[in-house]
Amino acid sequence: MKLAFITPYPPSQVTLNEYGYHLSRSFIGKKDVDHIYILTNNLKDNSQYSRYATDGLEIIPCWDFNSWTTVLAIRSKLKELQPDAVILNLQFMTFGEGKIPAALGLLTPWMCRILGIPTVVILHNITETVKLDTIGMADSKLKGKLYLWIGEQLTKFILKADLVGVTISQYVTILKEKYHADNIVLLPHGNFELPERNYLPENSTKINLMAFGKFGTYKKAEVMLDAMEILQKKHPELEFTATVAGTDNPNVKGYIDGLKSTYSHLPNVIYTGYIPEEKVAEIFWDSTFVIFPYTTTTGSSGILHQAGSYGRACILPKIDDLERVVEEEGYGGAYFETDNAESLADAVSSLIDDPEERKRIEDQNYKAAKGLPMGELAQWYLSHIQTLASRK
Repeated sequence: MKLAFITPYPPSQVTLNEYGYHLSRSFIGKKDVDHIYILTNNLKDNSQYSRYATDGLEIIPCWDFNSWTTVLAIRSKLKELQPDAVILNLQFMTFGEGKIPAALGLLTPWMCRILGIPTVVILHNITETVKLDTIGMADSKLKGKLYLWIGEQLTKFILKADLVGVTISQYVTILKEKYHADNIVLLPHGNFELPERNYLPENSTKINLMAFGKFGTYKKAEVMLDAMEILQKKHPELEFTATVAGTDNPNVKGYIDGLKSTYSHLPNVIYTGYIPEEKVAEIFWDSTFVIFPYTTTTGSSGILHQAGSYGRACILPKIDDLERVVEEEGYGGAYFETDNAESLADAVSSLIDDPEERKRIEDQNYKAAKGLPMGELAQWYLSHIQTLASRK
C-alpha cells in the first residue's frame, strides 16, 4: 500500500508541522505499508527537508503556502503518484494565512474524493467553536458572521472526504447534528514519541515558566510575563525565568518584537524564535511549568500532549474546550482565570508551595501521554483505510 500524507512537515513552520511529522513516521514499518509520500509545502530551500529524511518515507514539496492554486498542484502530484489512500492533516489555516488561499486549499479533500482515492481527514478545529475575532480572522460582527458562513461552506467540502476524524467529542456532536454527516468519528490526538523520563531537580531555586507556539492572536505571552513579575515579588527567594518559545502568528507579524520592547525592563525573558524539531525536547526539559496563555482554543492541544510526554505540570486557563480535553484524555494541571496575571501567578504559586502536588500532576501527565502512542493510532487509520478501499 502506498500512502500519501498532505501535511506541513518540519522544517516548514506552518502550523501542524510537528503533528504531521510524528503521525506520518508512525506508519513506517507497518504491515502492508510499502511507501509513504509526504506532500508538503515548498520552502525557500527545499533541500532543508533532507534533515528529516528517513527510509520508507519520501518528502515531496509540491504546493506553496498562500497560493491560490494549491489544490491543483496537489491534484497533479496525486495523479502522478497514484497512492492507494490519502490522509490530510488539516486545520483551517493549513494552506495559507490569507483567507482566499486558505479557503481554496480546503477544497483538497473534495478533490481527492473526485479522484476516487480513499481519503481520511484529521480536522483539528471547526469554525463553530473558535472565536474568530481572537484569532485575527474578524474584527467586526458583520465580518464574523460572513466568515462563519464561509467556514460552514468549507466544512461541507471537507466532509466530502470518506472519513473525517476530530479530536474533541463536542466536535463530533456539532458536525453530526448541524451537517447531518455520518462519516464523523472521534479520533484521539495520539501522543508523540515518549522520551525517557526527565525529572526536575529537587529543591531547585530556579523556576522557568515556558509557553510554546505561535503568538499574537489567541496565544498572548503578556499574561505570563506579568505573572512572572508578580511571582518574583511573592517569592523573592526564587529565581524566575520566562521562556517565549516560538514565533509570531502569521496574522500578527511583529508581535514578538513588540513584547521585547514592552518588557525590555525584564532581564530574565528568553525569546527562542523558531524551534526545530530536534530542539523541542530541550525546551520542555528546561521548563518547570508549561504555561497556556490562551484566550480561546482552536482544537485539541498538541502542546498539552508534549507537556505530558516530557513529564511537566501545566498551568491552564479555564476554557471549556481545553478543560474538556484535559479531563477526557486524563491530563492535569493548575487552572487560572483567562487573561488574568494575578490568577496565573496564584496557580503557579500553589504548585511551588506544594511540590508533592506538582509531582503528582507531572506523573499524571506522563501517564496520560502513554495512553495512545502514535503507533497504535496508525493501526486505527490503516484499519479504516482498508475498509474504505474494499468498498471502492
